[in-house]
Amino acid sequence: MLVKSDSVNNKTILDNFMIIKSYFSKLLALILVVVVGLVGCGSTTGLTGNYTQDTMTVLEKVQVAIALPTEISIEEKKEIQNETRAQINDYISRYRKNSNYGGLKSFTTMQTALNSLAGYYTSYGNRPIPDKLQKRLTQEFKQVEFALNKGY
Repeated sequence: MLVKSDSVNNKTILDNFMIIKSYFSKLLALILVVVVGLVGCGSTTGLTGNYTQDTMTVLEKVQVAIALPTEISIEEKKEIQNETRAQINDYISRYRKNSNYGGLKSFTTMQTALNSLAGYYTSYGNRPIPDKLQKRLTQEFKQVEFALNKGY
């Protein structure tokens, strides 16, 4: 009789353990989904989802990047270029496929300018941006600002 009681008692403990394990794994899965959802929704590049504000944020960042003094260290320059490139990629991927913005003059002009700058960074890396490219980018950025103000 005593052996049978221990067997039943062990089975009850095992059943309870399996129930707790099941609840724990479901809770852990729920926590992971929430954490991934919250982390995945944030932007590390400072973009908010507001097209006009994001365009101005990228414009400011890119203007700082192209106006870097020649005395700046290579490490600082690389860091600024990498941050700028990440912001460009985030901006383009966020708005390119969105039909509300993809056809706007401000976006197409901005995309052209950003593609030029990204291409230069890819090809020439740490070299100073030539005056001709700087002038062209500055002109395109003025057009973007004008188009944004007009709502284009």
